Amino acid sequence: MKIKTKLTLGVGLLFLLIVLLSVIGSVYINKLKSDTEKILTANYNSLEFSKNMLLALDKISTDSAIAVKDFKKNNALQEKNLTEFGEREATQNLNLHFSSYLQQPTNEKEKLIREDLAKIMSLNMKGIERKSDIAIITAENATFWIVSIGTVCFLIAFILLFNLPQTIAEPINQLTFSIKQIANKNYNERVHFKGSEEFSDLANSFNIMAEKLQEYESSTLSTQLMDKKRIETLVNNMHDAVIGLDENHFIYMINDEALKITNLRKEEIIGKTAHEVAINNDLVRELLKNIDHPVKEPIKIVTDNKENYFEQEIVPINIVKTGEKEKKYIGKVILLRNITPFKELDFAKTNFIATISHELKTPISAIKMGVQLLGNQKFGELNEQQKELLKSINEDGQRLLDITSELLNLSQVETGNIRLHIENCSPKNIVQTAMKNVEKLAEQKNISINFQCSLEDNNFVSADFDKTVWVMNNFLSNAIKHSFQDENIRIVVEKSDTFVTFSITDTGSGIDEKYHRQIFDRYFQVPGEHQNGTGLGLAISKNFIEKQNGEIGVNSSLNQGSTFYFKLPVV
Repeated sequence: MKIKTKLTLGVGLLFLLIVLLSVIGSVYINKLKSDTEKILTANYNSLEFSKNMLLALDKISTDSAIAVKDFKKNNALQEKNLTEFGEREATQNLNLHFSSYLQQPTNEKEKLIREDLAKIMSLNMKGIERKSDIAIITAENATFWIVSIGTVCFLIAFILLFNLPQTIAEPINQLTFSIKQIANKNYNERVHFKGSEEFSDLANSFNIMAEKLQEYESSTLSTQLMDKKRIETLVNNMHDAVIGLDENHFIYMINDEALKITNLRKEEIIGKTAHEVAINNDLVRELLKNIDHPVKEPIKIVTDNKENYFEQEIVPINIVKTGEKEKKYIGKVILLRNITPFKELDFAKTNFIATISHELKTPISAIKMGVQLLGNQKFGELNEQQKELLKSINEDGQRLLDITSELLNLSQVETGNIRLHIENCSPKNIVQTAMKNVEKLAEQKNISINFQCSLEDNNFVSADFDKTVWVMNNFLSNAIKHSFQDENIRIVVEKSDTFVTFSITDTGSGIDEKYHRQIFDRYFQVPGEHQNGTGLGLAISKNFIEKQNGEIGVNSSLNQGSTFYFKLPVV
């Protein structure tokens, strides 16, 4: 139990008992006072009135008028002071006997009056005795309770007096002794207090301090310096830029690679806050912008007249201090990983794809034209086998042409050279143009396309018409490809807040939810399906829509069909 709780209980109980003692004393004193007042105001007055009436009765023979008047006066006061049982009857008999006596005085009648007065006096004397006994009992009860409660108060005070100082003094003496031991470099000293939570917490804090001092004492300064030197050498020889910040964003570490790309000197930044350095350094300012939420896109930094690309990573540093259990945040490390060689390879790949795609597009177009000329009746009749062969060559040529077009679009996306012509476009025109482009493809599977639009004719979206139609074509082509024969495809265009949503719903086999996050990745295709595409269409669509400040997504479940949608801002 805590000392504070012990004190509160002990002193609180003592205080309550003292209050109770005061209340009981006041109650009994008031009761004694009341009993005494009753004796004085009731019985004593009746005795006084009776005595006066006896004296007046003795004087009636000598001074009749004054004595009768005095008798009647005291008799009237007695009639108002009837407090004892039988006193009323005695007083009434007194009145009757006195009235009869005044009419015809005799010794017998006087004797009766004296007997009535004696009876009244006797009743009041007995009342005084009875009330005195009650007062004595009240005094005894008061004495008992006051003595009992006083004894309890004495015992509690006695316990507090002899127990509390020892409870406080003994741990303090032990702690004083242990502190002297620590002062003498005896760091093995530990304290263990029992009973009190406060002293237990104090003992734990003292033991943690002793443990830390022992840990510090056991490690030599030279060892610490050597370890620090090793870590600094390791960090400086890393090919990645490393910047260390403490919990208050003070820079305590920076390696040579980071100094090289920031064009700073170590003495200029060590010990300063990152915000102070960022005032005159663009790179550090850029890093601080993204310090809580690192960007996924590489950071481009020009060093030695060459563009270099770095991937940013923020590593929070949390440690568990000696003697503690909870982790404590002590800062973070900024890593800038040089990905320039990989970026150069990626650029080379993109340029290669763009070049090959461009070079392939011309001969493929020529092959398609040649196939169309061969199919012309002017050049002679073809048998059925030849027609089937030309049809197959035409379809393969179209597929190659589609692939090269997608590769060219992909190269634009990867190089960031997407040329957008943003204008006010009618959502209905976008959908109708796309529907016309896939009309023949839908007819081959007898699929009907239903278009629902809740927009008015004066509603427009801010978009690149051709690229948005391309995205719509891609969605519709995929919907037709994955829908069953004789099914329906539904296109819905509606306004929601500041966007217009275009959604295409098919009745195909659907896409498992675990693939929804990957469906818009390059070259990804849902496993288990018949693959006859490149896996680039949805990735290119995503880039086209997001470059127009729009959103793109999919809602689908297995055997429930799919709904692909994109949103464009309203004008």
